Amino acid sequence: MSAALYMDAIITPNRSLSKRGFHVLIGALLLISAGWATFFLIIGAPPIPIFLGVDVLAVFVAFKVSYAAGRRAERVQVSAEEVVVTHEWGEAARLVWSSPTAFTRVALEDDGAHEASLSLRLSDKAVTVGEALSPSERHDFAAALDRAIRRARSERHVA
Repeated sequence: MSAALYMDAIITPNRSLSKRGFHVLIGALLLISAGWATFFLIIGAPPIPIFLGVDVLAVFVAFKVSYAAGRRAERVQVSAEEVVVTHEWGEAARLVWSSPTAFTRVALEDDGAHEASLSLRLSDKAVTVGEALSPSERHDFAAALDRAIRRARSERHVA
């Protein structure tokens, strides 16, 4: 996409626990598990420390998987010619959607309670965007995306 961009948004999932917080959590789990493991070894229950170790390992792996998923990003770009959505994982990017700006619509479906679904539509095709956003953020992003598409369309009509 070499034309002027009216929107170049990168959406990344939120991870509420920092790396330091992760290290503190794993350290605390290790200390607590080591204390209980020692207690169970003293009272003659040697299999229990193995399960305590498996629990700590499972928490560690779950957080590592979560952090790996947090490195993915969704990029939405709007130019006068096209709307492009790509999924990026580090240096790798995969094109998910490309459509002419003139015919692309923004659709926000809100159930009124706690969920809102944002999608780009072209005829009978659609792609969901902004799944990593909260419902209120989806509303804001939908408005910004709609404004960007309208501005991009107006450029095509000026020339």
